[in-house]
Amino acid sequence: MIEDFLAQDERKDMLRLLTAGSVDDGKSTLIGRLLFDSKQVYEDQLQALSQESRRGSCGGTDYALLCDGLKAEREQGITIDVAYRYFATAQRKFIIADTPGHEQYTRNMVTGGSTADLAIVLVDARQGITTQTRRHSHIIDMLGIEHIVLAINKMDSIGYSAEQFNSIAKQYTAWATEQGFSFASLKIVPISALCGDNVVNRSQSMPWYNGPTLLEILESTPICSSGVSAPFRMPVQYVIRPNQDFRGFAGRIASGTIRVGDKITVLPSGKSSQVAQIITGTIRSTYAFAPQSVTIVLDDQIDISRGDMIVRSEQHRPAMGQKISAIVVWMDEEPMDREKLYYLKQGTLTVRATVRAIPYLLDINTGNKLECNTLSLNQIAAVEILCSSPLVCDSYSDNKGTGAFIIIDPLTNFTSAAGIITGAEAESTTDGNSVINISLSRHGIAIQNMELLNSFCKIVESRTGVTINCTE
Repeated sequence: MIEDFLAQDERKDMLRLLTAGSVDDGKSTLIGRLLFDSKQVYEDQLQALSQESRRGSCGGTDYALLCDGLKAEREQGITIDVAYRYFATAQRKFIIADTPGHEQYTRNMVTGGSTADLAIVLVDARQGITTQTRRHSHIIDMLGIEHIVLAINKMDSIGYSAEQFNSIAKQYTAWATEQGFSFASLKIVPISALCGDNVVNRSQSMPWYNGPTLLEILESTPICSSGVSAPFRMPVQYVIRPNQDFRGFAGRIASGTIRVGDKITVLPSGKSSQVAQIITGTIRSTYAFAPQSVTIVLDDQIDISRGDMIVRSEQHRPAMGQKISAIVVWMDEEPMDREKLYYLKQGTLTVRATVRAIPYLLDINTGNKLECNTLSLNQIAAVEILCSSPLVCDSYSDNKGTGAFIIIDPLTNFTSAAGIITGAEAESTTDGNSVINISLSRHGIAIQNMELLNSFCKIVESRTGVTINCTE
């Protein structure tokens, strides 16, 4: 009996979701109510919840305390950090990321949404659509989250007005259409997280609403499994060589599948080989798929190091170039410095990089593209980045695993931005007419080396398009 139950539970699929929206829209309360009404709260948790609620001033059970665990969060009644909660129903398993609504903590919302399949965008029925609602919606679209649920919360505070609900629903739908969001589905549901209306159980106070409850939407939303069907990509994280008889390349498969005997190519070197063994943990397998962590052993002893990417030779290859186009969310309180040499981390590869240009800054309220020379906290913009060495990447719309990156401040080690790749230049990273003039005497280089230097400069020009003139 127990074995049957465990086997059935193992077969359930997993939906990852996040809550988004403005501050005090009721995100933590909604998750707490969802856990409570679906019978996912243990007795000791209920006792602690009751005690903590009495210490507060809400006058009843504060379901937000099931998510807001930090002392500062409970004191201020806000969410600061991302809180992850797991629960399951008879149909599906869920991981919920409760993300903060304050503009100051938008970067935490980006973190929570990076792995989500669905986003619940909450709107306070009294306030309607706010600037933070629009900002979070743009980030959701940027992250490629396809399924959106617009939960219009606190319906009890407006007397369960169908007119107000329809007005907010029409306003958001029209605005989302204007922005050109690529959502696969957008469902709108009126709820009261505090009272439990339409969260798990159907509301008796809104007979005019005939749609599904929030939980019914979560249980029926299809989960995209494009990671397995996409071309094979595995960034190498570690080279395992315990002795002279074994050399394996460990990493997490970003997308696709691989089998013993498949021909592979290592990028950026372009060297090819064939898969001899696939090891998952301590077990040898004949195949592996995303997002498994595996060790791959090849037939040939070719040079591979951390940051390289293994792909299947017969499949579509990723782009490779030093100049990338991207959309970024600036997450640092320090504004962007166009002269600074940042670190760019993509998968297991870290390179130095500078922001060469900002084609436009996105106005999150109107969707207009504005001119801009730098970025400040929470701003979203298109950028062109020049890296010190080539990136092997896909566009984010094609492959999330190899199309995302972060920018790190080299002085503070702070994550300054998160971005998605929209394109990469495969060859020249500079204009063909770029010229660099070098004075040998100024740099202390002997004139006798002129001939050797000129030969080197010709090689650089043929590969990069940069002309280097050496003078005495």
